[in-house]
Amino acid sequence: MIELKTPAEIRRMQVAGRFVAEILSEVGQLADVGINLLDLEHHVRGMIKRRGAESCYWDYAPSFGRGPFRNVICLSVNDAVLHGLPHDYTLRDGDVLSADLAVSVDGWVADSARTVVVGTAAEEDLRIIRATEEALEAAIEMARPGNRLGDISAVAHDYGYPVNTEFGGHGLGRTMHEGPHVSNKGQAGRGLTLRPGLTLALEPWFARTTDQIVYDADGWTIRSADGSRTAHSEHTVAITEDAPLVLTRREPEDAVTRGDSASRLSTKDA
Repeated sequence: MIELKTPAEIRRMQVAGRFVAEILSEVGQLADVGINLLDLEHHVRGMIKRRGAESCYWDYAPSFGRGPFRNVICLSVNDAVLHGLPHDYTLRDGDVLSADLAVSVDGWVADSARTVVVGTAAEEDLRIIRATEEALEAAIEMARPGNRLGDISAVAHDYGYPVNTEFGGHGLGRTMHEGPHVSNKGQAGRGLTLRPGLTLALEPWFARTTDQIVYDADGWTIRSADGSRTAHSEHTVAITEDAPLVLTRREPEDAVTRGDSASRLSTKDA
């Protein structure tokens, strides 16, 4: 079902969006060489608990996963790009880490993702990360009344990477997944007409040399089929009468090679 939100409801979603942005900024700062994915998971659990928020991932059991999901953040490394199950893995110099988070605050949801490089960055990794970020900004620019859903979906074609059609963006609001589905591959001028009050999670993601995916044995973690590295960027966006409103914007947008402040990592409240 597609549910248009009132301005007051969008403001409540923005509260959740600011919190999601705060967590992802901190994850980017903490993702340093020698940090274990499980430590990041438990740190985020503590942040959510202290805020009195709820994870949208905990106990999530869709048809495509081996549920229920028993973590609060998706952490995907290198050739993994979506639904990465946090596990006992210590980050290494040059790793590419995608973090994806959806949280509910007072009954309203926001969803966002970012990709960072841990330590020394290879230029080709920076290039694919920037491509997802630029595609996301282009998609946001299309999120205006009177445009079509295909205007958003079509932008991912322009960045030189294969585009997978199995997983894309979605509506959200009171729950993490609402209508409509937002494909990362589409035709401009086609599809649903965009209206004020529509709230969407827009999330372009690319693998360097393939549009095919494979699943890990954990039933969740999705990787590029050929092992090439990946990147994923996502924001929650509200369509308004005026400009698109990004509810999960990190201000300022952090660099993709942050890896400092690891001493602040704490699991005491998890």
